[in-house]
Amino acid sequence: MGGRVYVERDDRDPRLGWIVFDHPERRNAISVEMWRQIPLAVRELAEDESVRVVLLRGAGEAAFVAGADISEFGEKRSGSGAGNYDVDGAHAFGALATLPKPVIAMVRGYCVGGGVAIALCADLRYAADDAVFAIPAAQLGVGYHAGGIEMLQSLVGPSRAKEIFFTARRYSALEAHAMGLVNEVIPVADLLSRVRDIARRIADNAPLTVASVKRIVSELAQPREQRDEAAIDASIAACFASEDYREGVAAFLAKRKPRFSGR
Repeated sequence: MGGRVYVERDDRDPRLGWIVFDHPERRNAISVEMWRQIPLAVRELAEDESVRVVLLRGAGEAAFVAGADISEFGEKRSGSGAGNYDVDGAHAFGALATLPKPVIAMVRGYCVGGGVAIALCADLRYAADDAVFAIPAAQLGVGYHAGGIEMLQSLVGPSRAKEIFFTARRYSALEAHAMGLVNEVIPVADLLSRVRDIARRIADNAPLTVASVKRIVSELAQPREQRDEAAIDASIAACFASEDYREGVAAFLAKRKPRFSGR
């Protein structure tokens, strides 16, 4: 009744692992139980060494995630229950945002409120041409956490972020692309194959290099005095010390495709 979040292995490429948001009767709106299931799904794919790329999608064709489940707000997001609700959401966002593997959000249909926040936790976002984006916090009177606003602002800039929140209006996929919220807009019929192709291309590359770049980009988003320079240096050194570095050079010299192991 409250929806579910589950892991799905890609049937064409075992290196791709999906996290599916499944609550179709509410356009995949996230219930409290679903918030709690997200970190478990993330941990499962993070610990699976065969998975190199994690993808996010909504079940069905109507929505990626149409926000948090508002039907629960009266009971679970007010009064004494509000703190627990916020903790569950923070754990979910934290798990997604800190997953060391590349994360791709495949957005079809409604991507609203908490759905936008989930998509922002991904490294890359690809939208079908039927996607609709909105953050209607001002229409509900809810306070929006600074971390989510900061993530949005880092992509679209302060003025656009204010417009999105102030107006609470809906944006088309093309508008979202124009402002930098999504990487590419793709016809609905081609969305899955295109996103799979991108994920496979990433999975073909050296996992340690990809992870290093992800870590460095994250650190560079911090104020200089807060950056973990040691972690940056360690991630780079790990690449040069890896078997994959030797394999990459050997493959290049032999003019063949490299076979990276992640070691």
